[in-house]
Amino acid sequence: MKTSAMSKRKAKESSGASRECISQVQKVLRERFCHHYAPDKLFGIEQQYKHLLELLKRTTFHGESNSVLIIGPRGSGKTALLNHVLKEITAMEAAKQSLLQVHLNGLLQTNDKVALKEITRQLHLENVVGDKVFGSFADNLVFLLEALRKGNRTSSCPVLFILDEFDLFVHHKNQTLLYNLFDISQSAQTPVTVIGLTCRQMLALSTVTEHHPLITASDLQEASKQYRMDSKANIVHGLSVLEVCLIIAMKHLNDVYEGEPFNFQMVYNEFQKFMQRKAHCMYNFEKPVVMKAFEHLLQLELVRPIERPCVRAQKEYLLMRLLLDNSQIMDALQVYPNCPTDIKQWAASSLSWL
Repeated sequence: MKTSAMSKRKAKESSGASRECISQVQKVLRERFCHHYAPDKLFGIEQQYKHLLELLKRTTFHGESNSVLIIGPRGSGKTALLNHVLKEITAMEAAKQSLLQVHLNGLLQTNDKVALKEITRQLHLENVVGDKVFGSFADNLVFLLEALRKGNRTSSCPVLFILDEFDLFVHHKNQTLLYNLFDISQSAQTPVTVIGLTCRQMLALSTVTEHHPLITASDLQEASKQYRMDSKANIVHGLSVLEVCLIIAMKHLNDVYEGEPFNFQMVYNEFQKFMQRKAHCMYNFEKPVVMKAFEHLLQLELVRPIERPCVRAQKEYLLMRLLLDNSQIMDALQVYPNCPTDIKQWAASSLSWL
């Protein structure tokens, strides 16, 4: 009987410890999901921490409006940095009584109307707005901020707008929310600081440094050029000469058979014709090597099988399609490093080597 009672007590204690462990895990996850978690220490971003802290102090204690964009890959510490700064600011007595925070997320506030409703809710101004009808989004937002004023500018409640997934707000039609927030931050109204967090690098902005503080026309031109680059054509730049030859062989097969699917054997035969006529003294590749190059093009998704291969199917006869069009191929060859002349001529020829 004693043994049985001890076993029950141990099982109860073990169950209690297990529940406590689960409770702690839930608490940590809840804090992280709800952005109530700030690490004790920051590593590698101390300078950014000091800069952001000073900026928020100027807003909180001197009524100075500002705007800042925090950019970095997911998991790099953007939210941790902000939470750490907010933890220190809100621990100050003056900030507790005056600084208001509005947290918006581009994944949740998918349009300006929803965002305005959320701003009203977080600022606890539902009763102030009531059934009032406003002519525009700007009138509505200005009214909300005016309702927070205590008197002159220095005694107005500073408002911190935190826009997570900032790039999604940029995609909103007319960007009404952003235009109005930035207008207010640049005017002598309620002190407002707008903090955007994004993991997307809008490329021109990444050129801004302490020694290059303003975006220039050339920065925008270079960013535009990079955005317009064809990703598949860029892959071609890094291919071997053999792989480029196989793509050209597929191009000719598409031209001759008017886009009908092909197989590796057809591509190999087309490549062999070229080697025998024009490049027999330059290139000599065994068939297994050519197959390996063809498989690499499959891995890069420049070539796609039109059906799922069965176990018994011979690789040489699986039907494929080329995922590059003629213009992509020719554009890529123009900037391909040290491309042999005979290969360029073969690609430009209108007919395959019969």
